[in-house]
Amino acid sequence: MPTTAAPVYDRSIVEGPLARAVWRLAWPTMLVNIIGGLQSLVDQVLVGHIVGYTGNAAIGVSNQIFIAVVIFVSSLFTGMSVLVSRFAGAGDRDKVDRTVYQAFITAVGLAVLVLAPAGYFLAPALLDFVNAAPAVQAEALPFLRIMFLTSTGMLIFFMLGGALRSAGDARTPMVLGVVLTVLNIACNVVLIRGLGPIPAFRTAGAAMGTAIASGLVALYSIVRLWRGGWVVRFPRGQGYGPDWGIIRELFRFGLPAGIQGIAMNIGGVFLLAYIGSLTRSAAAQAAFAVSYNQLFSFVTWTSIGLMGAAAAVAGQNLGAGHPERTARAVHIAARIGVAGAACVGVAFFLIPRQLLAIFGLQEPAVVEIGTGLLRILSVSGLFISAALTYTGGLQGTGDTKSPLYISIVSQVILPLGICYVIQQTGTLRPMHIWLAILAGHATRFGLSYYRFAQGRWRTITVDIGTAAAEPS
Repeated sequence: MPTTAAPVYDRSIVEGPLARAVWRLAWPTMLVNIIGGLQSLVDQVLVGHIVGYTGNAAIGVSNQIFIAVVIFVSSLFTGMSVLVSRFAGAGDRDKVDRTVYQAFITAVGLAVLVLAPAGYFLAPALLDFVNAAPAVQAEALPFLRIMFLTSTGMLIFFMLGGALRSAGDARTPMVLGVVLTVLNIACNVVLIRGLGPIPAFRTAGAAMGTAIASGLVALYSIVRLWRGGWVVRFPRGQGYGPDWGIIRELFRFGLPAGIQGIAMNIGGVFLLAYIGSLTRSAAAQAAFAVSYNQLFSFVTWTSIGLMGAAAAVAGQNLGAGHPERTARAVHIAARIGVAGAACVGVAFFLIPRQLLAIFGLQEPAVVEIGTGLLRILSVSGLFISAALTYTGGLQGTGDTKSPLYISIVSQVILPLGICYVIQQTGTLRPMHIWLAILAGHATRFGLSYYRFAQGRWRTITVDIGTAAAEPS
C-alpha cells in the first residue's frame, strides 16, 4: 500500500500570535462538538415524540452510565495528548507517531477485552443503581448494551481527534466529526422511526446508528493512519507490539484524568440516584436529560473545544521552551469560553419553555422542573466554561493530578454532600439539586484558576526515550 509523507507541524502555535493560535485550534472542535450535540438533540427529539419522555430519560441515564464506565479507557487519550503536544512543540515526529500508535493499540485492547463484555453483563445492575423507573429501564437496557458492545469505533474517533489537535491540526477531526454526525443522523432517523422493511427500533435505534457511523469512520481513519498524509501517523520499522515504556507514560499522565472522569461521572450517577428518589422522579429525570445532557451541552462542548485548544497550545509552547506563552494562551481561552457561555445563558434564562418544547416536553411537571434547571444553568455555564479551560491548561502541561483532586472536591463531595444533608434534614426537591450543581461548578472554577496561577506546571518533564529499530 503506498504511503504519503506527513505534513510539517504548524510552528505558528509556538511562534505566532497566541489568540489566533488558540482560536484556530478551538473553533473546529467547538463546531464539531456543537454539530455532534445536534445529532444527540435529534435523537432526543425523535425519541421524545415517538417513545415519550421515558425515552428521553432512558437516553440521558444510559449516556451518563456509559460515559462513567468508558472514561477510564479514554484517560489514555489525555496522557497521549500531553506527550504529543510536548513532542510536537519540540519538533520530534518520531516520538509523536510512536505515542499515537501505542495509545491506539492499548485503547482497542481495553475496549474489546474489558469494556464490551463487562458493560454488557453489568448494564441491568447499573440501571438499578441509578433508580431508573421500570419504564425507563425497558428502553435503556438495549440502548446501553449496544453502546458498550460497539464502543471501539467511538474510542478510535476520540483518540484520533485528540492526537491531531495536540499536533496542531484541528480541521481534520472537524471534517471527520461532521461526516460521523451526518451518518449518525441518517442512520438514526431510519432506525428509530423505521422505514419500509426496516422496523422501528425505538430508543435502541439511536445506539445502533451511533455504532454504524462510528465504525465506518474508525475504519477509514485506521487506513489513513497507516498510509500517512496526516500530521500524525503509525510509525514504520519499529515493530507493532506494545511498548511498555510508552504505555506507562500514557497511564502516568492519563490515569489521573481517567480517575477524575470516573469520579465526576460516578458523582453524576449518584446525582441521578438523588433525582430518582424525588417524588416526581420520572419528570425530573426527563427534565435533567434534556436540560443538562442536551441543551447544556452547547456550553460544555464548546468549552471542551477550548479546553483541548488550551491544552495543545500550552503543551506545545512548554515543549518549545516558552512557558510565558503557555500562561497567556490559557487565560485567552478562558475569556473566549466565558463570552460564549454568556450568549447561551441568555437563551436559557429568557426562553426555557420554548427550548424544552423542541424535545416534545409538554407535561406541566417536566416543564416546571426543566425551566428552573435551565435558569440555574444560565449562571453555572459561566463558571464551568472558565474552569474547563484552566483544566486544559493544567492537563496540557502535564499536571493531571490537580484537576483530579479539584474535581473530586467540587463535583462529587460538595454537590452530593449538599443533597445528602438536605435529604437527611428535610425534603429534597429538584431546585436543591440544581443549586448543588451550581455550587460545584463555581468551586471548580475557583480552585482551577488558583492552581494554574501557582505555575508549578512549569517544572514538569516529559519523555519516552528513543525507539529501538525493528529486527531484520
